[in-house]
Amino acid sequence: MSVEKVFWLDPYRAALRTKVTSVVENIITLDKTIVFAFSGGQASDSGTINGFRILRAEKVDKEIYYTIEGDHNLKVDDEVLIEIDWEKRYRIMRLHFAAEVILELVNQHFDYPDKIGANITDTKARVDFMWNGNISETFTFLQSEASRIIGLNLPIISDFSDVEKEARYWEVKGFGKVPCGGTHIKTTGEIGRLKLRRENIGKNKERIEIVLVID
Repeated sequence: MSVEKVFWLDPYRAALRTKVTSVVENIITLDKTIVFAFSGGQASDSGTINGFRILRAEKVDKEIYYTIEGDHNLKVDDEVLIEIDWEKRYRIMRLHFAAEVILELVNQHFDYPDKIGANITDTKARVDFMWNGNISETFTFLQSEASRIIGLNLPIISDFSDVEKEARYWEVKGFGKVPCGGTHIKTTGEIGRLKLRRENIGKNKERIEIVLVID
């Protein structure tokens, strides 16, 4: 039996009471969780379990293993309180969907883009491509189109495509539908203003970095 991933059903939830299902030294599992573990390039959440800081969150198949700081006294079936760093989670969600918008625009409007990597933290997002040329030549278009989609404040649907396999997707009607297991904001308008930066990371390898513009 795997952990119930409440972060998918309610990604805006910052605290949750749940039970411990296993304890092996400082590694525990839980009945339910709101703490996302690194997956698909999206960084893990930061937080605490009963006040003990989470040092590592690791997803293995459908289970999530949490390594917490030492000298805890937790036992199986203990009721615990999980609290996450909400400001970090929300920045990650905004940057994550900003990256999804940019990636979908590249896929839709440029010939044969080959994504070779992605990473989303609470400070910036990046998407890497095999690309012949300077990818910053696309930025005027990408920035304009992304701003338009953000300004429309479109609803973002986030749901399962296969519950048993825990396969999920996001969809913005009229724009795109993409497989994705991350945590998502409710509307495109929540992204706010963004800025694109280019980095050449090797021969025919280009990176788009995305940062939020703080007003």
